[in-house]
Amino acid sequence: MRILVIGGAGHVGGLVLPFLGEHHSLRVFDLRPPADPPPGTEFVRGDVTDSAALTEAMAGIEAVLYMAMGTPPRDQARGAVAASAFDVNTKGVYLALLAASQAGITQAVYTSSLSVYHAVGGGGKGESRYYVDEDLPPDARSLYGFTKRLGEEVCRNAARQWQMNVNALRLCFPVSEAKWLEEARVGTPTIATAAPDVSRALLAALEFRAGFQAFTISGDYEQKLMRLDKARQLLGWEPQSRPRDPSSDLPGDKSADRPA
Repeated sequence: MRILVIGGAGHVGGLVLPFLGEHHSLRVFDLRPPADPPPGTEFVRGDVTDSAALTEAMAGIEAVLYMAMGTPPRDQARGAVAASAFDVNTKGVYLALLAASQAGITQAVYTSSLSVYHAVGGGGKGESRYYVDEDLPPDARSLYGFTKRLGEEVCRNAARQWQMNVNALRLCFPVSEAKWLEEARVGTPTIATAAPDVSRALLAALEFRAGFQAFTISGDYEQKLMRLDKARQLLGWEPQSRPRDPSSDLPGDKSADRPA
């Protein structure tokens, strides 16, 4: 399948493009090219608020993956941060889905975030709250979380107005597999998600067709902090990454591993 990856040069794109490229043909639409794209990846330079550029980028595409996230707050003044957040997480989503619909594309995936929820205590971390399921109403108050909430509503509207299938994946701290294995501990709940698990969720969502659907995607394999039943039942997805067994790092007799 030919996929237009909008925002593919960002953090999440860097984690998942190598996996996605093993299954699909990719065209990245971003302000800058991805650092290390898989072989054969096309690059189109463009801004998500440029409807003409988005329309042109849709040529020959079969599905859209929207993962643009905007400029980090530390890099902009407060007013510019708000403008960027709304442009990328709301306006850009609408323009991208509109361009897709006009091109006859009916399949899209939006990388949303657990930040659509307000984290109670814990310094704003998701581990401070239990997420019973995707029907829990989003209630984010932060600028980023609020605009991601609005992005989900744009997706819902696209499904209704243009008869599109749009799956919103509420990602939870996507990290490289190496970082996940380094930080995960047996018996300690984590919502961070290893890159291979994020990639498998994206691949499944690119195939699933049922109007608008939201899915929680997390590395919480024991479901201590959130339920992942919907993703398992509808997408056939659940996290596969597991912490290393600490006992494997204990010193011991390695003589059996040495050549005679």
